Amino acid sequence: MREFSQAFLWGAAASAPQTEGHSLENGKSPSTWDKWYKIAPEKFNEGQGPENTSNVYEMYSEDIQRMKELGMNSYRTSIAWTRLLPDGKHVNPEGVAFYSAYFKELKKNGIEPIINLFHFDMPWWLMEKGGWETRESVDAFAFYAKTAFELFGDTVSYWTTFNEPLVHIECGYLYGYHYPAVVDFKRAVQVGYHTLMAHTRAVEEFRNAKVKNGRIGIILNISPAYARSDSKEDLQAKELADLINTKSFLEPAVHGVIPEKLTAVFRTHHLLPKIKVGDKELIRENTVDFIGLNYYQPRRVQAPEHVRVPAQTPADFYLPYDLPNKRINPYRGWEIYPEALYDVAVMMKEEYKNIPWYVSENGMGVAEEERFADENGMIQDDYRILFIQEHLTELHKGITAGSNCFGYHAWTFVDCWSWLNGYRNRYGFYRVDLENHYKRTLKKSGIWYKELIKRNGFDN
Repeated sequence: MREFSQAFLWGAAASAPQTEGHSLENGKSPSTWDKWYKIAPEKFNEGQGPENTSNVYEMYSEDIQRMKELGMNSYRTSIAWTRLLPDGKHVNPEGVAFYSAYFKELKKNGIEPIINLFHFDMPWWLMEKGGWETRESVDAFAFYAKTAFELFGDTVSYWTTFNEPLVHIECGYLYGYHYPAVVDFKRAVQVGYHTLMAHTRAVEEFRNAKVKNGRIGIILNISPAYARSDSKEDLQAKELADLINTKSFLEPAVHGVIPEKLTAVFRTHHLLPKIKVGDKELIRENTVDFIGLNYYQPRRVQAPEHVRVPAQTPADFYLPYDLPNKRINPYRGWEIYPEALYDVAVMMKEEYKNIPWYVSENGMGVAEEERFADENGMIQDDYRILFIQEHLTELHKGITAGSNCFGYHAWTFVDCWSWLNGYRNRYGFYRVDLENHYKRTLKKSGIWYKELIKRNGFDN
């Protein structure tokens, strides 16, 4: 049997904008998603916008009882900046009351809340000023973080600043998927830098707040790069892919420095961001206590035939490589490669001081899951069980090798809204019936997860 430590955190992850609903009610101001949905609803799957999602705002107490029934001892979600500080300056009493009750209810039921501050939901009032492109965003985020620590620090011990900061950088400024949907490498780098500085200033505010027994980290999406071949060119493509997508945030968060090689590359390509005096010292002095790593798929890369100078997109540094005969999740087009989770564990041990870390997201999204319902209406999601078990096997192997991993969170607990994809793909242990008052129905994977937690492991 593959057993985990008695202190291991078993849980699930979600976010405020993807689950709470009531996105323009109870004192909340609009986020970029609310505005974009109003401007361009055709971009959203089946017209499914952010206003309703999974109605956790009203149903959190019932969901917490479901978590307790499964034996979960932890849960990660986020605060909506626009619900807590609608104008960026004044707290919203209804938002404070909601989050205070939500977090205390988790604690009361033996579920450790891990609370994240930013999950892609930029306030519209700040986006109108330039969003993460403007330095004002750094101070605005620091004030928001300070407010959250002061209000909820007596209940919440585990905090994270950002979830997957690369996503709002890539999708908004490199590939044109999310608002403002532009393709501009230099602007993307500036957005990334201000995001890093916002994270750094939030860590500084956390230290100043002296949260009792508190720890702070950041959650990063990790897709380890694998080169097509051992050629010099392909290996260089792998190095650049890891520098841009992994080390850009992981190095400063853990080691307190931006990688010199990344700076040199950006300098050559005239991509360096504007900085302020004292930024390097702030980064150096405000490293994290732990890291959350979201893992779904590897990154297969090969060298491009030609490199433009200055580079216009990351494709000038590396191109995707389609591995023959790979396993794939056809609903997302993502490769299934559990072995990478072992490589990530070893990387954290050998390259990042063996800092405490946990798997903050891992899961499998599948469309039209009703096809797999049995005669009683339960989704027989054996594919999800297999996916999680294979990844836990590799994680356990990494822990046995000495990696300091303290938990595993599946994405997600109840089916949630997923940005432009809406409810196309489902990830939850509970199915959400959008046509029947958001009714929750346990899937087979939920029963399996309950047994996994009860045994604190699984058979080989």
